[in-house]
Amino acid sequence: MAIDDEGGRCVSTDVAAGIPPAVALFRSLADETRLRIVQRLARGEARVVDLTGELGLAQSTVSKHLACLRDCGLIDYRAEGRQSFYALTRPELMDLLDSAERLLGATGHVVALRPGRDADERSAQAAGRPSRQGMTP
Repeated sequence: MAIDDEGGRCVSTDVAAGIPPAVALFRSLADETRLRIVQRLARGEARVVDLTGELGLAQSTVSKHLACLRDCGLIDYRAEGRQSFYALTRPELMDLLDSAERLLGATGHVVALRPGRDADERSAQAAGRPSRQGMTP
């Protein structure tokens, strides 16, 4: 999935061209900015202004990536007055990120994809030892 520079929405030409939805899902998460947004929203809802400040990105960039993630069905927003609060819609996404952490750890690349995990816990997971925290998002 690519971002349409004019509309800021995900272009689903891949799916229309016969590319499986799973490929489109992983392409949506393959972008570093979208993955950072997902990681931030895993900690709780946020406004565009929160995301721009925390991620150090332009408002237009954040808005385009939010539109893409929304188009993919991974996030949504709720309006409160003139503000929009974005949040993850699929808790299964945390399971996917947890699995990706374990897979990358098993291949020697200890990474933090889910918030709330420290380096010791990621190293323990990579070594196959049980974590202290369990599976909390």
